[in-house]
Formats: sequence, structure tokens, C-alpha cells
Amino acid sequence: MSDFAEFTFQGQPGYNEAAAREIIASVIPVRTIAMYCFDPRAAGAAQAVADYFGDEVYPGELLLDETGRKMGSTATVFPLIVGGGRAADALRSITVSQHLFGIERVVVVHHSFCGATSFTAEGITAAWKHEQHTDISSLYDWDGISIADFEKSLNYDVSLIRNSPGTPKHIEIYGLFYDIDSGELTEVVRDVPAEVA
Repeated sequence: MSDFAEFTFQGQPGYNEAAAREIIASVIPVRTIAMYCFDPRAAGAAQAVADYFGDEVYPGELLLDETGRKMGSTATVFPLIVGGGRAADALRSITVSQHLFGIERVVVVHHSFCGATSFTAEGITAAWKHEQHTDISSLYDWDGISIADFEKSLNYDVSLIRNSPGTPKHIEIYGLFYDIDSGELTEVVRDVPAEVA
């Protein structure tokens, strides 16, 4: 067993997976995943999402036990930072977040002047073949690589999340556009199941 086993839930005496899930959900009240680009100019997106939905908390406060160990957080928004804010990179994290926290909402945020708008799927594939001598043409879904039109990319990503077997049917999914200069969010897509609306 690894030298780091003591730092895992599974390595604790009497480990019980169902009980561990209950503990995690009780000390980290995540309700919303805010998925956005790793571009530092978009770093305010998580707070903008928290503000947009009103009662959300980001980054929250750390909760400490009596010995000073970090046991949880008050954050209700979790940032999920991926290139271009594209959903294909986030699907596993959505499934895991639902399993651990019972999320209510996923928010996809694409931002102004994103680097993903500076190239095409064809262009990156051709450049990769020329520069790295590897064919990546079948590695990714071409509609999820770059961004040519924000409305199309947000609609595509919201649909990708909704149709994933790893996405719970009850969650709300939003596609928002973030202006990196003004910090303003604009709702472009709203996919809210009828029983929630």
C-alpha cells in the first residue's frame, strides 16, 4: 500500500463508501458546477456565476475541526476549469460531483476573446500533424474543439451534458457568455427539466 494511504478515505479504519459520501456531502454543500476556461482573464467567472444565481457562495470559507484540520467548506459553487470551457473535458467531473454532492445545476461559461476562437478544428489537426507528426483527427469530437460562434458552442455543450448518461436528468444546465472586460454574464441557453421549471 502507498505511503499516502493515510490521506485517503479508503485508507481509514472501518471505511464505508456510503458513509464517506454522506460525510462529504454534509461538509461541502456544492449545488452548482461553474465550468469555464483556464484563461486567467476569465478567472472572475465563478464569482459571476455565484452572483448570477443569488444564494450561491464562492469561494466560501474553510471549515476546520477542533485540531485545525480542513474538514469542509461553505462553498456552493465549484469551479471546473478546462480549455475553452468546453463540456467534453468536464463530463467525468459532472458525474463524480453528482455522486458525491448531489448537484442541482451545471453552468457552462464561454468568454469573450477566448483562445479557442483563434483556431479551427481543421487547423489544429493539420498543425499537430505537421509539428508533432501525429494524427489527432479522430481523437476528439470536432464540434467541441474550437469556438467559431458562441451561441452554437454553448448550445452544443449544454446538449452534450444533457445527453450524457453521466448527467442526472433532474439538474438544470445553463450556457452563459462572460465578457472578460465588463464581467457581465449573458444567458444564452437554459435547459431546465419541466419538473424543476
